[in-house]
Amino acid sequence: MGTDLVIASCSKESKQIGMKNLIVGLWTMGAFMFLGFVLVYLRDFAPNAAEWAAQYGIGKHFETRLAHVHGTLFGFLNIVIGFLLYQLPVCARGTRIVSWLSLGGILMPVGILGEVVLGSSPIFVLLGAVSMTLAMVLYGVALFKHRNG
Repeated sequence: MGTDLVIASCSKESKQIGMKNLIVGLWTMGAFMFLGFVLVYLRDFAPNAAEWAAQYGIGKHFETRLAHVHGTLFGFLNIVIGFLLYQLPVCARGTRIVSWLSLGGILMPVGILGEVVLGSSPIFVLLGAVSMTLAMVLYGVALFKHRNG
């Protein structure tokens, strides 16, 4: 009976944490999809569309596209992680770590945009990439242990 309570409370906390990742993932995905629509407008419909299209594959144009793609992808990954944490809970500590690392992954596309718009350091890009990678690996390990434990 004692273990049932631990699993039930772990499951409830995991569901709450999973929901957080789902919500942030949807918001992130929506924001970076909007950026994609802006990029299409600038390339095809803006007054200086020909100039934009000529420079589309280089410099800030390319980096902005990278931010759009990675932002949409990392938003989607947070949706997936949130759903999995909701459906396949692991221990409470592991759930929190995976959730925060997955959310930290959003630093990558935000960091790319920061470089383009503000000239900020690429450290956020690296931190986000490492964070998302660790989230995937650690959740895989946690599920493997949970399955066999």
